[in-house]
Amino acid sequence: MNNSSENVSQPTVDSNAAAQDNLPSSDELLHASEAAAEHSLTEPDAALQAELERLRSEVAAANDKHLRLLAEFDNFRKRNARERTDLIQFAGENTLKNMLPVLDDMERAIATNERLADIGLMRQGFTLIHAKLLHILGAQGVKTMTDVKGAPFDVERHEAISKAPAPTPDAKGRVLEVVENGYLLNEKVIRYAKVVVGE
Repeated sequence: MNNSSENVSQPTVDSNAAAQDNLPSSDELLHASEAAAEHSLTEPDAALQAELERLRSEVAAANDKHLRLLAEFDNFRKRNARERTDLIQFAGENTLKNMLPVLDDMERAIATNERLADIGLMRQGFTLIHAKLLHILGAQGVKTMTDVKGAPFDVERHEAISKAPAPTPDAKGRVLEVVENGYLLNEKVIRYAKVVVGE
């Protein structure tokens, strides 16, 4: 019986040894795992490759769009700066062009006055030139301040250059005399009227 038990246990030992012989060795396992890793690194999945190419093209398109926008903005900024400089430099061009005929009239008046003996005609010529100048300025929105004399002194519109005794009590604090006219440009004061104020 003892022999039979030995016979029974021996086939199990032999089957374990046979199973171990069929298993790959640790060296074989190491080579197989390296080969699998190398295979996965060198030959990526086709879907991943396609996704990578799509993302690369999107990044390239975004970079291209960004560069175009930067260039466009830089051009806009330069054009805007140039237009602003031109506007500042030539803002009064139309006004000055419109005033050139007045200058021509003044030159003609000076030439005529050298051989003119009649003072009345000379005065009339200067009055016409003055009216023409006021008309040109009015077309540009410039107006002379009116009704300044006798009006209450207003620091928003008048500049007191002197004070004088008021001839009547109600003339105190009022404009007695206008030394230089004030002017408005579209209702904005561009030059204060220089006045004498009663005290």
